[in-house]
Amino acid sequence: MNLKELKNRHQALKDIVRQAYKNYVPDLRLRLYKKEKLRIKMLLDKENQTTH
Repeated sequence: MNLKELKNRHQALKDIVRQAYKNYVPDLRLRLYKKEKLRIKMLLDKENQTTH
């Protein structure tokens, strides 16, 4: 994934997690979304550190 795709996916996961809390989605499913979101965030942070 390129940087733009990662940012878009991170935003989409952020929205999914927010909506999941409102609709009481089971913890197991929510945990998977949060793990993916965290993994993408770490990739984005790593990418920002290498460019600066």
